[in-house]
Amino acid sequence: MSGAAQVALLPGDGIGPEVIAAAVQLCEAFCPGDYEFEPQLFGGCSIDVSGVAMTDETLAACRAADAVLLGAVGGPKWDTTDADAPRPEQGLLGLRKALGLYANLRPVKAIEALVDASPLRAERITGTDLLVVRELTGGIYFGEKVRTDRFASDLCQYSVEEVERIARIAFSAARSKVSSIDKANVLETSRLWREVVTRVHKDEFADLELEHVLVDNAAMQLVSMPTQFDVILAENLFGDILSDEAAMITGSIGLLPSASIGNPGGPGLFEPVHGSAPDIAGTGLANPLATILSLAMMMRHGFGREDQASAVESAVASALAAGLRTTDLGGNATTEEATAAVLAELV
Repeated sequence: MSGAAQVALLPGDGIGPEVIAAAVQLCEAFCPGDYEFEPQLFGGCSIDVSGVAMTDETLAACRAADAVLLGAVGGPKWDTTDADAPRPEQGLLGLRKALGLYANLRPVKAIEALVDASPLRAERITGTDLLVVRELTGGIYFGEKVRTDRFASDLCQYSVEEVERIARIAFSAARSKVSSIDKANVLETSRLWREVVTRVHKDEFADLELEHVLVDNAAMQLVSMPTQFDVILAENLFGDILSDEAAMITGSIGLLPSASIGNPGGPGLFEPVHGSAPDIAGTGLANPLATILSLAMMMRHGFGREDQASAVESAVASALAAGLRTTDLGGNATTEEATAAVLAELV
């Protein structure tokens, strides 16, 4: 890496600034000078200042950066049923669309030291190591929306090209099998999804196994026998729900990182899966591990620094094995203590 990589920093709302500060502290101590962070307002805090969740200036800074690192957005302060009112989530959806980030990668791995922290029995989850590949810029989240006093609708649509490109991401990431999730017994978009995924598999990735799983069955299988999955490929809504369900395998959503990638050469977006947790914001009890692991994904997928990424991930696992437990994991470690514990394993 020549010169410092430029990272647009979006702390956001709730615990976002706290977990982002932890990741930056660790990064600057572990690899000083490799990355430069430029903070920007985003989400609810941006609405408070400018009236919109993402200003043109913030979007320009993200486009100009080499990567984007996000904390969390949203909170009760900005919840509303008014369709015309700005919402923090609009910034996130808009950023993904503007940067062409159509693929969301969410790794889910059962950490040996935490198998007892999961509500699922240890024998069910031990050995789980899967990746959820979620289509991110299509489907019902981005379809036309209609609302009247007595009626509401959300359009779900996908093109062949959108399904093709996300399918290729999933097959390329798979070690042995892709489980493609749909509701083809009911939805026309799912029938198209299944047909296109089948064709891409046959024409380009026939050496891998492909199975089609209805989303309701997938939800059941994910908690009853998660070790059967390698890569889970899903459209936007299904992927959102299933990846959050998979958090229970790790014992806490506070441990799940994610990477959103798209057009080659453009910046990726890296963020923890958890929300803004406004109930604990400012208490110093936020779990920073998902954000630290998102930092590792940024190092790997954003800059090809596998050495740094693996070191950070190993440090998190070692800290947990040594007994680190934040409140969401049944312990009492603070954000500061958790960050220090991981850093101690790195230096």
